[in-house]
This record gives sequence, C-alpha cells and structure tokens, in this order.
Amino acid sequence: MTRALRRAAADVLREAGVASPERDAELLLAHVLDVPLGRLVLVDEVSPAQQEQYDALVARRAAREPLQHLTGSAAFRHVELLVGPGVFVPRPETELLAGWAIDAVADLDAPVVVDLCTGSGAIARAVADEVPAARVHAVELDEGAFAWAERNLAGTGVDLRHGDFATAFEDLLGTVDVVVCNPPYIPLWAWESVAVEARDHDPHLALYSGDDGLDAIRVLSVRAALLLRPGGVLGFEHADAQGELAPAVLRSAGRWAHVADHRDLAGRPRFTTARLAR
Repeated sequence: MTRALRRAAADVLREAGVASPERDAELLLAHVLDVPLGRLVLVDEVSPAQQEQYDALVARRAAREPLQHLTGSAAFRHVELLVGPGVFVPRPETELLAGWAIDAVADLDAPVVVDLCTGSGAIARAVADEVPAARVHAVELDEGAFAWAERNLAGTGVDLRHGDFATAFEDLLGTVDVVVCNPPYIPLWAWESVAVEARDHDPHLALYSGDDGLDAIRVLSVRAALLLRPGGVLGFEHADAQGELAPAVLRSAGRWAHVADHRDLAGRPRFTTARLAR
C-alpha cells in the first residue's frame, strides 16, 4: 500500500516540477508515519487519517512549499536543524564550507570561530558539534531567522547575537581564527531564475545582494579582515557563476593571501577561502 501511495505522490510532484519527486514522496510519508526512511518499506498499513495528512502535505509540496518546511527539520552534516517559514533552508552544498571551517580549527587549542549571517545557525551548530573545544560566535540580522537560530543553538554554548554582520563583534577584533559565512549573493535582476522554493519562501535578506550579487561579499572582505588575527582564515559561499568574481573581490582588497576557490561535489564553483596577510 505504501508503495502505491509513494508512486502516486511522486507522479503529482513530478508534474508540479519538483526536482526530486520520488525522494520527496518518500520523506513526506516517513514523516507522516514517524518512521526512519530506511524502514518505510516495512510499513504495510496506512490509516485513513495518515493518508489524509500525507495527501495534504503532498499538495503543499506540489505548490512548491519547501520540503523542510513541511517536515520541520533539515539535516546538516551530523546535526538536525529546526526550520520553517522565515529562515533560509540550509543546502547540502554548504556542508562543504562548514567542513572546511571545521578542518581549519581541528588542531587548534580553543579556536575562535565566527559565523556571519548565520541564518538557521547551521554552520555554527556544526562547528560546535564537531569541534567541542571551539569558542563559536554567530550573528543574524533578520528577526525571523534569528528566532530559528536561537532554537537551534540553545544549549550548544554558541554565542549568538542579533545584529548586522557588517558591524558585529567589536569585542573580538583581531582575535578570531576563522570567519565563515554564507552571505546573500544573488543579483537583484536574477530573482526570476531562483528556484520557486527559495524565491517564495526564503527571506529575501538571505538571498539578494545588489546588482551584481557581490555587495555582501565586499562588506565581508572588510569585516573579516578586522575580526581575524594575522594569519587567520576566511571562507564564504558564493553562486556557481561567481567562481572568478568572488575571489577577485578579495584579491582586489590587497589584504588577503592564498585566495582559492573550491568546487562542490557536482564540480561547480561553490566557496572561496583566503588567509589574512600578516
């Protein structure tokens, strides 16, 4: 019975243009039945109430409401984050940037890490989870996103602040080992090309960044240089079309060394790293 349900739901999602209809159909049913995804094939019976709930969720997903809003959570590396309306849903690609930050401080004693534009708190939470010795600080300006970050970072020891990343952490100037950031980077003119799930549901503050998409990265270059100790490192995500433009922002600033760009698992340019010149 569940196989037929999933197949019918996947057909609905596919016709609606959902990118991963089979996977989403499975995840939604596992959510409704409250079973791990791997045990879904063992379930034979679905109650009328469960089927009604499932059909309603499939209809909402077909309307391109984000899957994570429907399930209320998003997996990110080794942690599960609470997400919903008002916060940017963390993407799998960003796990690579978080992994870079974790590797950068893994061998340091009590490293200081700052996560700018933390959103749901995904990167800060991952660093705190995988590097318990790290002193992690995070900041978010959007009030809705900040409320989600508060929930996700509660009890982790992360120093979460509500404010603008352009002026945050005056008390940490010159002391930070790693600054990491997933800034907004979509050009204003490109809003029509954004996936419906992001365009209609993610906070615009987390998406758009001036006419060329690089305004926040320019601000980040300045702020990170003030926060980092000499030799400290910066890493930030960018659009796949910005593999040359984003690193160029740092190179033109004249204060960064070892500027490098990195690709995601699909081979697309995804994030830039650099070291503050001594």
